Amino acid sequence: MIMEEEELLGLFEVMDALLEDPDWAQAHPQPCTDTPWPGVECEVSSSNQPIFHVTKIHIGPDIISPPCKPKAYLSESLLKLKYLKTLSIFNCFVASPVTLPKTLFGPFSSLEHLALQSNQALSGEIPTSLGDVVSLRVLSLSQNSLKGNIPSHIGGLVGLEQLDLSYNNLSGQIPKEIGGLKSMTILDLSCNVIEGILPHSLGQLQLLQKMDLHFNRLSGNIPPDLGNLKRLVLLDLSHNFIGGPIHETLSSLELLEYLLIDDNPIKGGIPQFIGKLRKLKSVSLSGCGLTGHIPYTFSYLKNLTALSLGNNTLTGPVPPNLGSLPNLDQLNISHNRLSGVLQLPDEFIRKLGKRLDVRGNSELCIVDQPNKKNLSSYLEIPSCLNMRQKNDDSFAGGPLEDLSGIKPSWYASHPSSCSSCLNDLQVILFTLVLILNLVM
Repeated sequence: MIMEEEELLGLFEVMDALLEDPDWAQAHPQPCTDTPWPGVECEVSSSNQPIFHVTKIHIGPDIISPPCKPKAYLSESLLKLKYLKTLSIFNCFVASPVTLPKTLFGPFSSLEHLALQSNQALSGEIPTSLGDVVSLRVLSLSQNSLKGNIPSHIGGLVGLEQLDLSYNNLSGQIPKEIGGLKSMTILDLSCNVIEGILPHSLGQLQLLQKMDLHFNRLSGNIPPDLGNLKRLVLLDLSHNFIGGPIHETLSSLELLEYLLIDDNPIKGGIPQFIGKLRKLKSVSLSGCGLTGHIPYTFSYLKNLTALSLGNNTLTGPVPPNLGSLPNLDQLNISHNRLSGVLQLPDEFIRKLGKRLDVRGNSELCIVDQPNKKNLSSYLEIPSCLNMRQKNDDSFAGGPLEDLSGIKPSWYASHPSSCSSCLNDLQVILFTLVLILNLVM
């Protein structure tokens, strides 16, 4: 069995444009049979006269020799490889600038997997002709230097299952046509400069398992339509300009494991329904301008391994039942306005170590116990005893108008451990009343 002459010649020309080996064709005159190369795969046609066809070309760091040319490029001889199903080129275009020719991919009728990744010299725009390769199931152009808009023509890839355009310089808006890709399971547009609102059409991707849009310039609100994505496992909208509220419809994402929305101006309270998403492993809502209390419903998330709520304006006590979550290994509630006694179990505090961050809550304290490690110093929050003495001193040493220096809200949040503080305050107030009566 042999290869068609034009197809074989096309393969030689493609490899000559990519590899630093002028003798590659001589070393592999029959690359499908007698002289194979690890980056080329072939299949036998099912016609009456069996013949080999090139179906895969892969170039990457896992194939050490020969390396890519300093001036490697994509040859239009790819058009001669009519049976090519997979083209994957990693870390090859790193020196001379390379662009994707506008007419290179349109005629392909069999290409299913196109991955051009980690090519820092691959620049220019995504050609609209890619939208004509209707056989594509995987399109990955991540970690390049591509720029310009995401072409709306991508909506023509009706069989596309994975779209990864992350880590480029793409701009403009997310085309609403992406919502027509009903077979999509992975959508990753992270680390670009994409702006505008999230299109409601994203809610039509009902097979979607991963949506990663972090580090862009997206704005507007989270569309309630995202609640239709019942198979979603990861939702990452972090580091954008998206506002709240987080809509109640997201409570239907029962398979969600990763909810990452940190560094967005969400504002408002933490939605109670998050406690119903029992599959959650990681929740990150830091830097969202959140107010109100930490919901006790977080204690229902038995699979939770990481919870980050830092850099907000949350108030009230820290729910002690967070310390009973069996898998929680990272807890960040730093730089809020939390108050009261930190009543997390000592065993939980020791287990997390530095992965427990409670700093920057001026009215939060911990009861240091004798013969145990000084937890207040370790966690960088005050001891409740020291805080009580400070408050008592500020009251006893000042005039009558300094009563405002006492923090009644702090005392109220310590009904059990600070009952003696309340008794002391009552005695002082009684004495003051007595003195005033004598003066009068």
